[in-house]
Amino acid sequence: MSDPVSDAATPADGAEHSLAQPQPDEGDLNEQPMPARSRRIAPLTLLLAAVFVAIDQLTKHWALQELADGDEIHLFWTLQFNLAYNSGMAFSRGRGLGPVIGVFAILVVVVLVIGTARLESLLARIAAGMLLGGAIGNLADRMFREEGWLHGRVIDFIDPQWFPIFNVADIGVTVGAILFILSSLLLARAEDRAVRAAAVGAGTDAGSLDSDSAGSDGS
Repeated sequence: MSDPVSDAATPADGAEHSLAQPQPDEGDLNEQPMPARSRRIAPLTLLLAAVFVAIDQLTKHWALQELADGDEIHLFWTLQFNLAYNSGMAFSRGRGLGPVIGVFAILVVVVLVIGTARLESLLARIAAGMLLGGAIGNLADRMFREEGWLHGRVIDFIDPQWFPIFNVADIGVTVGAILFILSSLLLARAEDRAVRAAAVGAGTDAGSLDSDSAGSDGS
């Protein structure tokens, strides 16, 4: 027959045992890995891309309506609006390579969509939006104009007369690429400054430790 006193003491022993369990140290909690931050395209990038696609397609539609008869609209100096069809790449280069360039453009769009989710710099996000919008604008021409499915020709109408004729999508691609390069240069400069500051801080800490050690030895 069991002893009531010992049976009554059992829950208390269990409580003491639970209280005696080691508690996680605050430092251990700080060292636990943080959940990975979700990666998604910045709204600014998507907004800029949508704006460039809309402006590009609207201006191309206007050019088809107003310049289809071979009319030219002179603006100032040598700049004029003059309708042209481009089966090649940007700025009327690589004529006749439409399907190849179209496939390449699809790959560029996919890479941009994936890569922009990793961008932290505001300038880089702006550049990505311009690049993405320009690439989609010209890709839409190749996919849906004339014969379509990579055989369509891109609509160009901005003609300086001393430079290959181009469109709004070409502006987005060119300016976006320049901003990307600028963003990369600024990021590299910032990282270099951070490394130098860390090296100076480490040298200062080492110097103070040496001074403390010398003072304790002298005493």
